[in-house]
Amino acid sequence: MRKYLHFCLAFLLFVGCKQEKETTSSEEIILWTPYNDSAEVAANADHEYQRMRYKFIQSKVLDKNEVFLPLYDEVSKFSETQYEKMKPMVLEKDIRTLQAHISKGDFTYEDLVLFYLHRIYKYELPNTTTLNTIIALNPNVLEEARALEPNANGHHPIYGMPILLKDNIGTSEMKTTAGAVVLKDNQTEDAFITKRLKEKGALILGKVNLSEWANYLCVECPNGQSAVGGQTLNPYGRRVFDTGGSSAGSGTSTAANYAVAAVGTETSGSILSPSSSNSVVGLKPTIGLLSRTGIVPISSTLDTPGPMTKNVTDNAILLDAMLGKDEADFKSVAPEAEVASAWKNPATLSEIRLGVMKNLLERDSLYAANVEILRNAGAQIVMYEKMDDYHLPSTFVTLLEVDMKNDLKRYLQEQVKNKDMVKVTSVADVVEFNKQDSLVRIPYGQAQFESIIEDTTTEERLLRIKEDVLITGRGFFDPMQELNLDVVLSINNYHAGFAAAAEYPALTIPMGYMPTGQPEGLTFIGKPFSEELLLQIGKSFEDLTKARKLPEGYVD
Repeated sequence: MRKYLHFCLAFLLFVGCKQEKETTSSEEIILWTPYNDSAEVAANADHEYQRMRYKFIQSKVLDKNEVFLPLYDEVSKFSETQYEKMKPMVLEKDIRTLQAHISKGDFTYEDLVLFYLHRIYKYELPNTTTLNTIIALNPNVLEEARALEPNANGHHPIYGMPILLKDNIGTSEMKTTAGAVVLKDNQTEDAFITKRLKEKGALILGKVNLSEWANYLCVECPNGQSAVGGQTLNPYGRRVFDTGGSSAGSGTSTAANYAVAAVGTETSGSILSPSSSNSVVGLKPTIGLLSRTGIVPISSTLDTPGPMTKNVTDNAILLDAMLGKDEADFKSVAPEAEVASAWKNPATLSEIRLGVMKNLLERDSLYAANVEILRNAGAQIVMYEKMDDYHLPSTFVTLLEVDMKNDLKRYLQEQVKNKDMVKVTSVADVVEFNKQDSLVRIPYGQAQFESIIEDTTTEERLLRIKEDVLITGRGFFDPMQELNLDVVLSINNYHAGFAAAAEYPALTIPMGYMPTGQPEGLTFIGKPFSEELLLQIGKSFEDLTKARKLPEGYVD
């Protein structure tokens, strides 16, 4: 008789779980059952934010049992007593603290993986707490953890740290779906940055949900939704606050302490938006600092991966672990300096000139309060008027469309290993595939993909567009040169489009919460390849404010 086992860890019934397992084959165990999400969908029908008026929450494609059963036996043996003992040593702690505990023998790398898996199983299987953020778990992660040396002496700080990847980043152990049904079975090799992480001993814990095709499929689709993963929810307010996109799973999983950190990707705002929305630290690097090879693309002109972490220290360490010149990526550059130690040298704020937009002071009280904190700490605050009539050219969209038409075709040719399972070769093929079952595959439509097909821009015209977009983007930041600014201070992803067009780096750090409890981030936009300085300034700001708080429902 089939035994419908709702996840026992959520109710701290480990013994009961193990007893059931002893008398039941793994094929008969059901840790999770689908539920009717119509009441939740109806409850959001009048949400003040149009894009949070969901059509669905639960994935119609993903069976969570397939994700969670392979590691169930080992996770269920990790006792609640052990979890409670480790919690004050692990929860919200930075990498250097975790490594110190492991060096002292307080716990092992395997224990650390089990701690995070415990949290994932505890919160992601019950339908009342799930964030719909975990798409896949690495079935080999515990075996890999056991094979590591007892401590990280002589290794990169990322050694042994469990990391989650946005599910458009290639991994050999798991499929890479980009949230799309057409790529549900997509098998690839490791992306370049995945290889770099593994070379340094990082543990790839799993893959997380995202806005399907990195938010370049439909016009008004909600952030964090994909046909494969369902609707990602914000731990600071499930169905109340937006997750941001497209790296929604990377932001929500990091905020909820499901791993040490996560990797996201950005074309225009897709790291900054979910990082600020989920009160985590997110860095969108200068284009070319990190390789894009093996990542499902939007634009080879503007795409970049980047670290999403709970603190600046971990952000620097994760960024450093992914650096490297990639001959297969025409934008890739060799890093000139290490950034992993940036946290050791916080910036002397009295030597830093910060550009502050006057209209943002009037618009946002948190922004104004944090500017005063920085001023009182000695930073040189330089006020200037933001150019309200300054806009990116309309051809910015054309750039993305043409790039995706070309770049996705190249990705499907070069990266997909099992072409017998993934039979599409172009955007047009994907559009036709989705039409075969639009309710499941494209519940919010695919207007952006259809627009890509219709585009007739020539290669010569595309080159002029790229130049125009770059010049316009950098023009927005002319005050940086004119006023000799080190960085410009923004909010969340407000100016992500300009930073993207300019190919400038941006670092967002939690700066507090609105009266509703919604998180906000202070965003530092710098000059090209100024990541080390951004992180040093960010560390000084973080030390001053310590604004990040755990989401209340994910503390235990």
